[in-house]
Amino acid sequence: MKIKILTLFPNMYEGFINESIIKRAIDKGVCEIEIIDFRKYSKDKFHHVDDTPCGGGAGMVLKCDILDEAISDNKTLNSYVILATPQGRVLTEKISEELSQKEEIMIVCGHYEGFDERIRTFADDEISIGDYVLTGGELASMVISDSVIRLLDDAINAESKSDDSFSNGLLEYPQYTRPVEYKGMRVPDVLLSGNHKDIREYRLKESLRKTLERRPDLLEKKVLTKEEVKLLEEIKKEKN
Repeated sequence: MKIKILTLFPNMYEGFINESIIKRAIDKGVCEIEIIDFRKYSKDKFHHVDDTPCGGGAGMVLKCDILDEAISDNKTLNSYVILATPQGRVLTEKISEELSQKEEIMIVCGHYEGFDERIRTFADDEISIGDYVLTGGELASMVISDSVIRLLDDAINAESKSDDSFSNGLLEYPQYTRPVEYKGMRVPDVLLSGNHKDIREYRLKESLRKTLERRPDLLEKKVLTKEEVKLLEEIKKEKN
């Protein structure tokens, strides 16, 4: 997969592409990331990419002609163009899975007071990472990219992804490691038992418990198995 990111602040990506799992994915050829400074498409000697809003108001708006040229110049037949904007559909694991099937995605980072509305006609999608506003789309583009790259084959161990939060519509079960006891807090005995059947059931039950407590809305959307229904009933009885 190739990811192209159009931004006014390319230096923000130095750490992102040169550290940890993302760097390893790039080094292994799992993905390629190209950072494109769209300020070079500016038409004047001062390199302006924005202008005052028509009708008045505070702030500056990114110009449609500049971004149209930047997108067109870097777009291929396989490009799926995304605007990183708080007005887009909110990123979920399902959306990340959809994007991971694309050959190439291009993420356009907004800034200032946002995009000229006409820029939306040049994009295939608009994605938000949450109901809040950032100073620019750079951090959002990194979140989107990270959520997609980790799903690519060979980016990380397949088993590491299978039980992650949201992978099965539930929050992940609690995880523990050594020391077995610390400040009076002990790792649950079932995890030390070596009984894989009991461990699997314990983890599923605790995953359901955590989801019920913290994100009950996820349970409303999920089609539960008979085992999950039974375990949820047990959890509710324990709660009462």
